[in-house]
Parts: sequence; C-alpha cells; structure tokens
Amino acid sequence: MSLQTWWLFVLMTFVVSGTPGPNMLLVLSNGARFGLRPAMATMAGCMTSLLVMMSVSAAGLGALLQVFPAVFDALRLAGAVYLAYLGVKSWRAPVLEQPLDTATLIVPAVKPAALFRQGMLVAASNPKAILFAVAFLPQFINPAQAQLLQFVVLLTTFAVIETSWYFVYAVSGKRLSVYLQRANVLRAFNRVTGGAFIGFAALMATVRD
Repeated sequence: MSLQTWWLFVLMTFVVSGTPGPNMLLVLSNGARFGLRPAMATMAGCMTSLLVMMSVSAAGLGALLQVFPAVFDALRLAGAVYLAYLGVKSWRAPVLEQPLDTATLIVPAVKPAALFRQGMLVAASNPKAILFAVAFLPQFINPAQAQLLQFVVLLTTFAVIETSWYFVYAVSGKRLSVYLQRANVLRAFNRVTGGAFIGFAALMATVRD
C-alpha cells in the first residue's frame, strides 16, 4: 500500500465517518442526555462492533454475504427494528415540567453496560458500517504485499478517525445539555432524536444490497 493510497483512505474515511448516521446520532444523543463520560461507553460499544466486523471481513465476511445475501438482509432488518425501538423510546421519554439543574440532567441513573450494548447493537446492524467493512476497506489492501500489516495500518487509521468523530458528536451533545434544562426544549429534543432514529430505521428497512 503506497502513501498516496493511505492518504486517500484517510480522506474518504474522514468523510464517511463524519457523515451523520445511526452511530453518530446515538453518541450525540447520549452525550446530551448523560454527559461525556457515560457517552464514552456508547463509543466503546460502537467501536467494538466495527473492529470486530472489520476483523471478520479480513477473514471473508464479504464472500459470505455474497453467497448468503439473506445474512445481510437479516442484519439490516434487525437493525431497523432496534433503531425503531430506540426512536419510540426516545420520543416517549418522560420530561419533568420543572427546570432541572445541570447535574441532575447530565448524570441520571444509567448503567455504562447498557450504553455499551446500545452502541454495539446499533453499529453491528448498521448497513453503512457493514458495507464499509466488507466492500470499502478491502479495496485499499494491495494483495501483492503483506496483507496483515496493511490491514493493521488501515484498521488503526480508521479507529483514530472514527473515535475522533465520536468525541466531536459527544461534546456537541454535552453542550446541548445546557438548553435541555428547559422542559419544552428537552421534549423537542426527544421528538427530534426519536424521529431521526425512526427515519434511519425506515431507510435501513428499505435499503438493498
């Protein structure tokens, strides 16, 4: 893999990772609701799924999906159902009518393990992430050179870029928490994020490989 190829991968990954999608929306939403530190559990869950998918891709996941397209459809539909569930849950989230102080708003009772599972499930069933792992990443590996080293370089590069974007979205969400102290703003935020999750679910349900 040449340096030019690596820079092309960096540029394209930066754009693809930064594009708003289910993963980034989840990180932003949890950053706004729970704060930066709890949102890091969501980031870890998303990243774990992505790294596992890319590792499996190196072992032939792309060939598996070509032979058994029903596997992709099953993942896609499962992801759509889960995103719709998150959307309904967010839409119907209870809102206190009295103003909340920042500490109460940002650090509610939430288990990091639950946020980690959320991140894993959303990333694992995201068609964009699946296609990135099985179709995009392998194109940058030169079969005439040591493939393991190339894979490690690309995977590390992706992890750094993706994690950086996670922090951008999480910090942006945390800054929104100041405005979410007002019940009407928090209710609107719940409706917008819930509607966005449901919209992603609808797109995921209708996408075709």
